[in-house]
Amino acid sequence: MNQPSRDGVRVNAAELEACVRAIAVASGLVPDRASLLASLLVANDLRGVFSHGSVQVATYARLMRDGKLNGAPQVRVVRETPVSLLVDGDGGLGYFPSWDGTQALCRKANEAGIAVLVTRNHGHFGAAGIYARLPLEHELLSFVTSGHQLRLEPAAPHYAAAGGSPMAFGVPSAGAPIVVDFGCMHDLYASDPHRDTIAGLAPGLVLRSIGLGEICQTWGGFLSGLNLDPDPLVWQWPGANQGAMVIACRVDLFTETPRFKREVARYVERIRGLSPLPGLGETFAAGDYERRNEERYRAEGIPLSPATVAALDETARDFGVGPISSS
Repeated sequence: MNQPSRDGVRVNAAELEACVRAIAVASGLVPDRASLLASLLVANDLRGVFSHGSVQVATYARLMRDGKLNGAPQVRVVRETPVSLLVDGDGGLGYFPSWDGTQALCRKANEAGIAVLVTRNHGHFGAAGIYARLPLEHELLSFVTSGHQLRLEPAAPHYAAAGGSPMAFGVPSAGAPIVVDFGCMHDLYASDPHRDTIAGLAPGLVLRSIGLGEICQTWGGFLSGLNLDPDPLVWQWPGANQGAMVIACRVDLFTETPRFKREVARYVERIRGLSPLPGLGETFAAGDYERRNEERYRAEGIPLSPATVAALDETARDFGVGPISSS
């Protein structure tokens, strides 16, 4: 789980967003896309999803500066039906085809009842929850995943089959919606010293995580046109090594939307009254923790870790941008 740093530095959200935008523009990203990227990254920080927040711009800026990603991508629809979209990211960051595509997807789902988006030819698309939340504004159910270029070597650990494995789900509600946003393999990467212990104690859980990761790779990766093997490259830009999928569905295909939303709201309240897991002080419905963070951090400032502040300030210096302001 993302946790705020105990020695976090409080940073105003608007100042952080301005810094991220300036870095993105200085790295070659066109201004309107830089503004969108900055707003999405800082929104993740506000929710406490620091792993996919403003710190990511340090990587993105260098990828664009070094010509590995396209800083001025021309996002376009390359295939379309009444219930589907295939959107090409032109070698840029994955946020742009995924954001544009999800907005168009919601319109299709509202008209047809259900619609599917696949994006291709782009880099990292960020937190899957970004695109699970957009359909909620239209009272739509949502599912999101993404796959990236694998490099599976013979005799590599079974964990490697799952790749990065992002998934997210969104459920509209008359109150707080349910949003589940997670990496299927988080806590099971090679950097985690406990993953073999976890696998020994709960092999079923680990195998399910790997299985979910295989869905991410096939639905979000291969369906976008990625090959299993990285040689030769499928697309022109070296950093364009990912694809994504978003599905949106109307509730009223199956039941009355107001009734469904009321029951979800009652369910969320009932969840909050359950006994918490060992070591946790209270019980949250999925998405509650992020909403609470956003309210607090918008008022008090975002508690960025010193390492994140240092990374942002170093990147700002590299690109001739002033450092973030902090208190």
